[in-house]
Amino acid sequence: MVEREIRFDDGAAYERHMGLWSRLAGEIFLHWLAPRPGLRWIDVGCGNGAFTELLVERCAPAEIQGVDPSEAQLAFARTRPAARVAEFRQGDAMALPFAQDRFEAAVMALVIFFLPDPAKGVAEMVRVVCPGGTVAAYAWDMLGGGFPLEPVRAELRAMGLEPVSPPSCSVSRMDALRDLWTGAGLEAVETREIAVQRTFADFDEFWTIGLESPSMRPMVAAMTSDDLERLKTRVHARLPADAAGRITCSARANAVKGRMPA
Repeated sequence: MVEREIRFDDGAAYERHMGLWSRLAGEIFLHWLAPRPGLRWIDVGCGNGAFTELLVERCAPAEIQGVDPSEAQLAFARTRPAARVAEFRQGDAMALPFAQDRFEAAVMALVIFFLPDPAKGVAEMVRVVCPGGTVAAYAWDMLGGGFPLEPVRAELRAMGLEPVSPPSCSVSRMDALRDLWTGAGLEAVETREIAVQRTFADFDEFWTIGLESPSMRPMVAAMTSDDLERLKTRVHARLPADAAGRITCSARANAVKGRMPA
């Protein structure tokens, strides 16, 4: 039986698999937010600090607190240059360890669909952000085929296998995000799509990195060597290479932002 829980227990592997994707989408997300410098930020579900690093580089924050449940991810985050500004601590997105009105901006980057109760996570961001502050998030469009490993997931389904997915995939829909934000009492709620591409040196690089994904590891562990080789062949056929052998993959995220009532 395939283990259905997605475990984030390797910060370095996450960096190879998702770090660049996170930066590609995060750059567009932050340009859209257009925050003024000098804000106090909380990065909820900061993971290994990939997005936190962007906040430090692009937003000139006065303070950043990164919160995540995985100590292994946090250990990697603390090795980043961002750690000179950001503080990383273990915590639950649905019970943030901070007082009301503590921050001016709260973000969730590629996190909200992992929460058992996404509405509670949004309510906690609202609680810790002061009047007039920003609450925002973006998430891969899992149900719309936007996840970076969708070529692999599609072939798993074609083989009669159900890919391992985050527990709250439905909230990655644009309308679901908007409903969560308006339901939490936020004002001036806006949404947008974020489309990005990543190029791999060849198919083997894509495949090797993809197998490090926390959502792929349980599937691979449960497959026979023959089935795994069949999956690899099917995915390879789905991803044509250019003249230099490079593979370019696309991903798509949905983003939402809102303002705390003054």
